[in-house]
Amino acid sequence: MVFDIDMIKSVYAAFPERIAAARKAVGRPLTLTEKILYAHLSEGEASQRHERGISYVDFKPDRVAMQDATAQMALLQFMQAGRAKVAVPSTVHCDHLIQAEVGANPDLAKAKDKNREVYDFLSSVSNKYGLGFWKPGAGIIHQVVLENYAFPGGMMIGTDSHTPNAGGLGMVAIGVGGADACDVMAGLPWELKFPKLIGVKLTGKLSGWTSAKDVILKVAGILTVKGGTGCIVEYFGEGARSLSATGKGTICNMGAEIGATTSIFGYDEKSEAYLRGTDRSEVADLANGIKEHLTGDPEVYADPEEYFNEIIEINLSELEPHVNGPFTPDLAWPLSKFADAVKENNWPQKLEVGLIGSCTNSSYEDISRAASLARQAVDKKLKAKSEYTITPGSEQVRYTVERDGFLGVFENMGGVVLANACGPCIGQWARHGAEKQEKNSIITSFNRNFAKRADGNPNTHSFVASPELVTAMAIAGDLTFNPMTDTLTNEEGQQVKLEEPAGLELPVKGFAVEDAGYQEPAADGSEVIVQVAPDSERLQLLEPFQPWEGTDLTGLKLLIKAKGKCTTDHISMAGPWLRFRGHLDNISNNLLIGAVNFFNDATNKVKNQLDGSYGEVPAVQRQYKLHNIGTVVVGDENYGEGSSREHAAMEPRFLGVRAILVKSFARIHETNLKKQGMLALTFDNPADYDLIQEDDSLDIIGLDTFAPGKALLVICHHADGSKDEIKVNHTYNAGQIRWFKAGSALNLVKENAI
Repeated sequence: MVFDIDMIKSVYAAFPERIAAARKAVGRPLTLTEKILYAHLSEGEASQRHERGISYVDFKPDRVAMQDATAQMALLQFMQAGRAKVAVPSTVHCDHLIQAEVGANPDLAKAKDKNREVYDFLSSVSNKYGLGFWKPGAGIIHQVVLENYAFPGGMMIGTDSHTPNAGGLGMVAIGVGGADACDVMAGLPWELKFPKLIGVKLTGKLSGWTSAKDVILKVAGILTVKGGTGCIVEYFGEGARSLSATGKGTICNMGAEIGATTSIFGYDEKSEAYLRGTDRSEVADLANGIKEHLTGDPEVYADPEEYFNEIIEINLSELEPHVNGPFTPDLAWPLSKFADAVKENNWPQKLEVGLIGSCTNSSYEDISRAASLARQAVDKKLKAKSEYTITPGSEQVRYTVERDGFLGVFENMGGVVLANACGPCIGQWARHGAEKQEKNSIITSFNRNFAKRADGNPNTHSFVASPELVTAMAIAGDLTFNPMTDTLTNEEGQQVKLEEPAGLELPVKGFAVEDAGYQEPAADGSEVIVQVAPDSERLQLLEPFQPWEGTDLTGLKLLIKAKGKCTTDHISMAGPWLRFRGHLDNISNNLLIGAVNFFNDATNKVKNQLDGSYGEVPAVQRQYKLHNIGTVVVGDENYGEGSSREHAAMEPRFLGVRAILVKSFARIHETNLKKQGMLALTFDNPADYDLIQEDDSLDIIGLDTFAPGKALLVICHHADGSKDEIKVNHTYNAGQIRWFKAGSALNLVKENAI
């Protein structure tokens, strides 16, 4: 079925005139990214040119998507907004709370029982306020969105950092925090600093062992985890047109790992084929009617250096399969050099587990190519020497690949099919033995591989590759195995070689499904009661944060000076903590427990300046809150990298942290902090990070004249009586300063609704 067709028709009807107005305002040909952004200005037709990396711009997204872990807090906030129904089409997808342990059916049944309270809440709140609800087992949010909602030229925000997956179908799809989603669902504009543009020109064509995943693994190695910050990455060229729509989705999905705002491909024959293959021919027909507007202007791609801030060129015909990791998704190794890297770095050569699927690589094409290798293993009398798991991306994909025999092939090889959910990719993996914290290696077709992310073991060396390469290495049980050159010994003692993987972009018989898992909301939700028990340990109605007191902040204590990488996983862990995503007080007990304390190299052990003792970060912070003492968190580069989870901003706010002072921020996290009324500050001189001492008290001066572009001053009072004055910067505009003064952006939403 086609969802929200009237909305899509409306967007397309306005496209030609809006793009004409944008071209006039900008005064030159337009990239695809610019066309979509200017076509979605909240003001309507463009009246001026917006400066990349400088102008804050209000947009009007077409839809909102939320996964269950983040939807809880987003919808708890929306309930305070005073609206009877969401203003734009919105959906909730139950994919994060299903723990992988035994296999699909028992794991799903256990999750439904364990999380019944949360699912009932999400179902009822969706029913009341007009949101589409995708039940547990329906699939991973990004695959379900690609199959059902993504459309070329659209704009979507989603409360998950891998929302850019929809860029594979030509959509500007951006990961945000729940407060942003709340604003858009309440009918307010959504603000974004107009992004810079990185152009990636793809030439040639993939072949053999190389896949779309290798494109983004290569790009991640070039740009690093923060090289795309503040940028949209636009892919173009003959090579781009040769990729399947789901392959493009893979590339856009993992673009989150370079910090990019989003990534996008233009509309082409592959996009049309996928729309028709997923029963959306009506959308394809509409897109064909304006297809010249659903790609960049010819002049742009003829001379890209004139139109993009940065250009990368990759020849797909020469691209080699890659493996990225361990511990960071941008440590890129061409396959021909990976075996040597394993040996030189003393990484565990024995491969314990290979995992394929996730929101990044769970399409029909991915699974069919991996299955071709599994079939070879069975035919060549090879058994997988590593554990091997398969996570389908949606019930539609799962049903179809089961019908076509692929799941049976995996099982014959020794594989285990997991539920249609995020599972190990986001730490929902009850991996047996992980508690021993033994040094070991796993390889996945996922997107992130931070320490402890998958199984909680800091000594698990996690590597990222294509599903094909993961499958081949799982068969070999050896990280140094190169299927392009090496042979394996089968059960009969013969040397056999795996042939190149082969698969299909779309099923020959078409997709099929018995129950996709969708619940349509009530036409009138006014009588629906949202289910939240007053004594629940998993759900808690929100209280507004207090507004700024109108003075400089003085006498603040240092809570922690975080050392090195501090992602949202370090600030607010997932895994077992996902059960508290709807209860702000309870989940705040994981605040910064994964961050490394600069002063003792320990995690979850900081000094309590009230009595000189050392304690767990949340417990120490609660002591400060009890005594009405504000605190500051200090961090390193790219603080808040990773998932979009706004809990990483709400928890410190709730517990009384007043400011986060770092060398640099990841985009989504910085915005989340601003939305919650926090001060997000950066060192003017990054070397001043070294001035912060363990017993410091800090004053933040200049808030009485807080203004865009005007630096603030932090005075560090040291225990020996000396002090340092540190210049700190911020990126707040006038509207964001109003959020700070009101106590949160949501407080302003409520004021406007009254």
